[in-house]
Amino acid sequence: MAVSVNSMQGLNLDQLIDQQQPGYSLDQAFYREPEIYHREIDRILLRSWLYAGHVSEVPETGDYMLLEAAGESVIVIRAADHEFYALVNVCRHRGSRICSEKTGNEKRLTCRYHGWTYGLDGVLRAAAHMPETFDKSGVALKRLHLRVLQGMIFVNFADEPGNFDLIDEELGPCIAPYGLDKAKVVHRQSYPINANWKLAVENYKECYHCAPAHPEYSRAHALAMPDAMYREEYKALITRGAACGLSDSLFNHSYENSVEFGTDRAFERYPLLRGHVTGSQDGKPVAPLLGSITDWDRGASDFKVGPLLYALAYCDHVVLYRFLPTSIDESDCDISWLVRADAEEGRDYDLERLTWLWDVTTQADKRIIERNHQGVMSRFYEPGTLSTMEAATNSWNRWLLGALKDPG
Repeated sequence: MAVSVNSMQGLNLDQLIDQQQPGYSLDQAFYREPEIYHREIDRILLRSWLYAGHVSEVPETGDYMLLEAAGESVIVIRAADHEFYALVNVCRHRGSRICSEKTGNEKRLTCRYHGWTYGLDGVLRAAAHMPETFDKSGVALKRLHLRVLQGMIFVNFADEPGNFDLIDEELGPCIAPYGLDKAKVVHRQSYPINANWKLAVENYKECYHCAPAHPEYSRAHALAMPDAMYREEYKALITRGAACGLSDSLFNHSYENSVEFGTDRAFERYPLLRGHVTGSQDGKPVAPLLGSITDWDRGASDFKVGPLLYALAYCDHVVLYRFLPTSIDESDCDISWLVRADAEEGRDYDLERLTWLWDVTTQADKRIIERNHQGVMSRFYEPGTLSTMEAATNSWNRWLLGALKDPG
């Protein structure tokens, strides 16, 4: 058996990218080389629109939540004018972190180190014992770009990020029937994964593993099968969905075809099988119908924003998946479950029933991805041929290589 010597020794990164075979998994170096990881942070993570949370998580003036990504910390806060701000969590005096709790409420943002105090908009309000020449009017916490899409808050570290309007104008109408701007997060959970972040994304983007690994998911979701097995049911779904008030638009702007970096978006729908009307253990409803949906269409919708936020929308609840790297060999899968804003736990939904499917599925994915990482780190690992059911992963790999080589 040949021993793989997958390293960058004697190769520069662009040469390594050029040598990747289309239709194969990535070379080992892309999962273990620090130079590649740091380039991913600079060219992908810090230029992408990142999901920070939902407006329901910061309902009152002064409510905030932290977004931790790539060693950076961002305060996402609702200000007195009911505007949202994304403020870098670094004091402009000597750089101390200002907020240490993941969530909270503050009347003002005060650095506990030397007492510098900022308004909820990040503008410096007070700084004691400074020289007479000090002008606080030009000092404020650094502010990032922030956009809200149907209640979902996105931030971007780039000076000139991709045009979010492209996402809003096309994806917004497709997901509007779900009424996410009038929904609420009822559970949010982080699943730390001991694996490179790309392995987590690659796994999510294909359902080749669904049948052997996720029996709970596979018995209800048509994506676990080759599309020829549900083609007629798929056509019927579109008709039913339109009658129930759901969009009949379908599109998938792949990473490779995006007009501007980070503006890729997708929306597709597919049938639920065996009498299921939603993603639950028994296939029966787990919450009231969302938004303007009038009936159960016996289907589900997938949508995504950028390379790191993916969602599954059922008629009664929506599940948001966000992937982030935390180190070269550690990542995080953050999941939010949303229901209609006026739904009451114990009356309209049971939290355990609501979260069961995507908790059991994600726990299984965590095990799968960690075993994948362990194998990819072996000296015997060699890139393997991808299945026809891994076309989205293949597309993701091509886009990733292009983004690493050319930041444009």
